[in-house]
Amino acid sequence: MKYVKADWDPRLPGFHVDPGEYLEQLPRLSEDLPSGARKFATDADHYNFRSARCVKDLELADVHVPVGRNESMSIRFAPNAWKHEEGLRIEYVGVTSFSMESHREIDWTEAETVILDEIIPTQDGCVHEIALTDATVLVRCSDLRATWGDG
Repeated sequence: MKYVKADWDPRLPGFHVDPGEYLEQLPRLSEDLPSGARKFATDADHYNFRSARCVKDLELADVHVPVGRNESMSIRFAPNAWKHEEGLRIEYVGVTSFSMESHREIDWTEAETVILDEIIPTQDGCVHEIALTDATVLVRCSDLRATWGDG
């Protein structure tokens, strides 16, 4: 990610996470984000680690990649039982690229959980990068819609 720090630190051992630089840049970046992405990225709870609506620690549950042109791509995250009251579904509109790179370096966790994410504006929409415990998801799209609940 360009601004958000989500790096493994063997000295902890654990992840060093810091959205500070992204949050400093977000007022400027948000001006160029599509409306759905802007709403999700600028939500006050998004990076509030104590909030039940912070993305950190959500568990990857499902990735739907459409085969038809009129369908949208979506990623569903289950709630972490210790932190969240509900899960999150992100629907991506106008997807031009999607990748999920699995690092296969961590074997002590059963689920891929969200470390942090970052949404950056592009000329034709935005790029949403999600750092998971042992993988990275990258979606380039025209916009996204994030819905908390069963979605």
